[in-house]
Amino acid sequence: MGFIYNIGIHLAHFGLKCVTPFNKKIKSGVVGRQETFKTLQDNLKPTDKTLWFHCASLGEYEQGLPVFKALRDQFKSHKVVLTFFSPSGYEIRKNSPIADVVVYLPLDTKANAIQFLDVVNPELTVFVKYDIWPNFLNELKNRTLRAILISAAFRENQSFFKFYGHQLRNALFAFEHIFTQNDRSKKLLASINYNQVTVSGDTRFDRVSSQLEIDNTLVFIETFKQNNLCVVAGSTWPEDENLLVNFINSEASKHVKFIIAPHNIKSNQIKNIQERLTVESVLFSEKDIKPLETAQVFIIDTIGILSKIYSYADIAYVGGAMGNTGLHNTLEPAVFGIPIIIGTHHEKFPEAQEMIDINGLFSIANQTELDAVLTGLIQNPEKRLETGNNNSNYIKRNQGAVTKIIQYLDTKL
Repeated sequence: MGFIYNIGIHLAHFGLKCVTPFNKKIKSGVVGRQETFKTLQDNLKPTDKTLWFHCASLGEYEQGLPVFKALRDQFKSHKVVLTFFSPSGYEIRKNSPIADVVVYLPLDTKANAIQFLDVVNPELTVFVKYDIWPNFLNELKNRTLRAILISAAFRENQSFFKFYGHQLRNALFAFEHIFTQNDRSKKLLASINYNQVTVSGDTRFDRVSSQLEIDNTLVFIETFKQNNLCVVAGSTWPEDENLLVNFINSEASKHVKFIIAPHNIKSNQIKNIQERLTVESVLFSEKDIKPLETAQVFIIDTIGILSKIYSYADIAYVGGAMGNTGLHNTLEPAVFGIPIIIGTHHEKFPEAQEMIDINGLFSIANQTELDAVLTGLIQNPEKRLETGNNNSNYIKRNQGAVTKIIQYLDTKL
């Protein structure tokens, strides 16, 4: 199995190189990985004490950030190495203040794992969720270097729990402790005889809660919204936008302001949304040259401010679940105590079902259902308040994962 896995990694590397001329994102990853070892050697000395944080992409980075910050404060004399697998994480957080060095994780070959750990030699390694790379983890274990996995969420259909998942399953035992989001994940780990587990919950609750402690003021959003009810649609995809545009163009949306923050901010995608709207719209990139207060729709053609924009929402729509791209973060708007609407494909996101169960979130399957839910929320302020409070209380009840993780480490370090 190990031989087959390693051959597969090398074949994947060759395949990625072949498609780089045709895919900008893949090219970024391939080119970036070529610089990893030079960047590490330029920024680390053999005498440096280090911590290594690894995230698959941006979502895992945001999930791990509260723990990263706590460890950064605790180990002030250490250098922090932050690695990403995906360009979407690296490109947005390559200048993260939480780390001294940010690089792509090299492909998971034995040679790369040896070379990487020869340079980094981390005193503690923290992986987030389930981005498991057997060669790196086995090399950590061979060197008796400490590693933990945080915010882990496992499902029965994952390779770890299948007859063919021997190598991935063994890699989990490189972690001295795994902090899971739920009891189900703990039971799945017990089924493969991994028992060094704490059900800490999801660190994302701590992450989004910290949003309430900062200044979320955006003057241009205030200028746009004024005293109107505002619907914020975040991380939308075309499947979401089709329904939203139809609703905005209808009589039911009169006197309501809409902010749309598409996941894809390429100009052709933004233009497609604007061309289908029959009401006045303005782009973020135009906010200094066009009037905001007269527009009914504000399209955010930039990144990095959605979490603040949610603070101005009376109702939120979170994209990704209307198609098959994956539901985006519903906790970000929930922390502000507002009702949330999503599509139907949320099976892999337990927090979505939990918010449905507490009557804080609405899952819709088509235009008719979206129109009914949105109209009901727009016309009923008491219902907006009740469902929003349900979400706010849900966030408060689930805080504390970071404290459990740091308390464990305090007893072991």
